[in-house]
Amino acid sequence: MINSANTDGGLRERKRAATRTAITAVARSMTAARGLSGFTVEEVCEEAGISRRTFFNYFHSKEDAVIGSFSDELPEDALEAFNQNPSPTPDSISGTLLAALHVLTVTLMERSSISRTEVQQFIAAITAEPQLLARLTLEGEARERQFAALVAAREGLDPGHPEVMTATVVFGAVSKKTAQQFFSEDNSRPYRGILEQNLNAARKLFAQPLATNQELGANPLETTKDPA
Repeated sequence: MINSANTDGGLRERKRAATRTAITAVARSMTAARGLSGFTVEEVCEEAGISRRTFFNYFHSKEDAVIGSFSDELPEDALEAFNQNPSPTPDSISGTLLAALHVLTVTLMERSSISRTEVQQFIAAITAEPQLLARLTLEGEARERQFAALVAAREGLDPGHPEVMTATVVFGAVSKKTAQQFFSEDNSRPYRGILEQNLNAARKLFAQPLATNQELGANPLETTKDPA
């Protein structure tokens, strides 16, 4: 039997995501064509087919709408599956973290309705309004902190734990590069395949041993003793 509460929740989630996506798409298109000062929130609402109240239920400003929202991109069921950690390790990341991050990222991308056209609209909007670059940088930092908190919660560690920080930075860099490749104009490969190729390349690198002290030679920072 289908759980009606879960069905209703999933429907609301999809409707919310669709509304958010529509608002963002309109805001980006208008910014690319006219600049931020060339249109109003009311015009965005009219084009997206929503009320002003609905707009502000999703975003605080036109700038927010152009940048988009990270929290709305994380479906509850995908987060629930990610947070299931069958092998927690004391004071260390678990052996299932990479696999869980892989599944979560692929799930989010394959459910996403974002298109190559929308990505190009976003780039055009940022190009038209360079002031958004600073905002985008801050948003990126905020998302990185949210991502670290997400990983830390799954692993039962502090967000500042070295392994959590390294995992989020490295995986974030790989997924960012994957997105750039996937949305490039000449790409015909599926996101999953590109991500797996890039992750396997990273795994090969980080599986290599570090140099020993003998291989490194004398420490150049080590001060020499005065023979006198």
